[in-house]
Amino acid sequence: MTSEKPRKYSQKIVDGSAQAPSRSMLRAVGFNDDDFKKSQVGIASTWSMVTPCNMHINTLAEEVGKGVDSAGAKSVIYNTITVSDGISMGTEGMKYSLVSREVICDSIEAVSAGMGHDGIIAIGGCDKNMPGCLMGLARLNRPSIFVYGGTILPGENHTDIVSVFEAVGSYAAGDIPITQLEHIEKTAIPGAGSCGGMYTANTLASAIEALGMSMPNSSAQNAISQNKKQDCIDAGKAIVYLLEHDIKPSDIMTKKAFENAITLIITLGGSTNAVLHLIAMADAVGVEVTLDDFVRIGDKTPVIADLRPSGQYLMSELIEIGGIQPLMKRLLDAGMLHGDCMTVTGKTMAENLADVADYPTGQNIILPFDQPIKKDSHLVILAGNLAPEGAVSKITGKEGLRFTGNAKVYDSEEQGFAAIIDGQVVAGDVVVIRYEGPKGGPGMREMLSPTSAIMGKGLGNDVALITDGRFSGGSRGFVVGHVTPEAYEGGAIALVENGDSITIDAQSREMTLNITDEEMASRKQRWQQPAPKYTRGLLAKYARTVSSASTGAVTDKPSQGIINR
Repeated sequence: MTSEKPRKYSQKIVDGSAQAPSRSMLRAVGFNDDDFKKSQVGIASTWSMVTPCNMHINTLAEEVGKGVDSAGAKSVIYNTITVSDGISMGTEGMKYSLVSREVICDSIEAVSAGMGHDGIIAIGGCDKNMPGCLMGLARLNRPSIFVYGGTILPGENHTDIVSVFEAVGSYAAGDIPITQLEHIEKTAIPGAGSCGGMYTANTLASAIEALGMSMPNSSAQNAISQNKKQDCIDAGKAIVYLLEHDIKPSDIMTKKAFENAITLIITLGGSTNAVLHLIAMADAVGVEVTLDDFVRIGDKTPVIADLRPSGQYLMSELIEIGGIQPLMKRLLDAGMLHGDCMTVTGKTMAENLADVADYPTGQNIILPFDQPIKKDSHLVILAGNLAPEGAVSKITGKEGLRFTGNAKVYDSEEQGFAAIIDGQVVAGDVVVIRYEGPKGGPGMREMLSPTSAIMGKGLGNDVALITDGRFSGGSRGFVVGHVTPEAYEGGAIALVENGDSITIDAQSREMTLNITDEEMASRKQRWQQPAPKYTRGLLAKYARTVSSASTGAVTDKPSQGIINR
């Protein structure tokens, strides 16, 4: 590996007498004479001890490094950050979660561009570091692979993190004693790995594999397993092939590849966050993906996976029957996937799936296409006078397809959560939580605490919740998020008053504030934008630069996030 092509960037850092200081520094971190003739591969690790999702990723990074080095390149491991949704949920700290996606993206760009890495392998295991990694890889547009950290095993009695959130609501409703809440708290999270249902992490891992940016089956492996270690080694070896053939994210992350990702996450009943993140990832690589694409693909794609949060099975159980590869093969055979898309193996999607066996007879996790849980997408994109630029709902049909109720309005998540816990929210209410959008929050917090409290109180079929914030992949019920324009920008959600009638109709795809146009205009005229909640620091900077949720809530929109093309 001494050709100029695989060393397109590192040669500028280490070649020639003028770069002796650079080589001297690198010798101190383990480089020898031969290493300076090799392609350098940056390994972006999201390891930290702030969350079980990422506590093992340092060991995975070392395995990736072994694969890179054994294939003749030189691995260089570095770290970026993680903010845990599950830990910060329901607090002011959660405002940093979506923001961290941009910080991660920026840091990967900064380190690998600054250090002249010829290729990059990023390892992520939590909601925001995964799209953050992909956005960073897309911006740099150098040969790249993503490795998923893997899913967690079930807790005692088939519990997971959402079980804990919902137990809080059950305790508040008087349905369980404090001792049971404490027991669930202590036993639901048994060790390392991402949250166990088809929540945001497993949704995004599946989407990234369908996108072609991770090795086959990377999304469907337990965090602590020999298969996951082997996945890391295989990725390390595969990056050398990509370097030698100059296969870059822009060659893989095409519009058709994003259509594959959207199709797969619909069949899996995946998280609403996938809408936000796939639009942002596409933007980073210069591909236009819009809410309309989710509508178009959703019209012809059924939900067929009986996975949590709306179903009963966990990702670890899907892994036991073969993961997502057999599902992708079924989709390909049905003409629902683009088989000619390039992947990080250097082969097409169809070539990767050619020898994949089907699921075992008798399994009940992935249903036949003609016996779907829902005949079309659960990710319903709504419009109407309450969301003229769009909103994202997660409606499996189990909640019903239409809801009309009276508004209970709260100007923060904390206010809404307290009202639910205190019993102020009753059957027939539409809870409106606003000023939680990308700019207004700032940071677009997830509403897992309020939605879990609603479910825990037994109101899941009788109460709806709408917000300009987001929902956790673990949220379930009649919920609508990403309402745009957001309240801080003067969107209609800012004009809702207590007692207003609101209709959410998944069939007509409309969310309607049932007041006259004249009343809407009058309220708009009286509305005043509130003062920003932060005037300095990261959240203030984010609020000044972030785009609408309908365009991915990205912070580099004017430049399209593309460099080195």
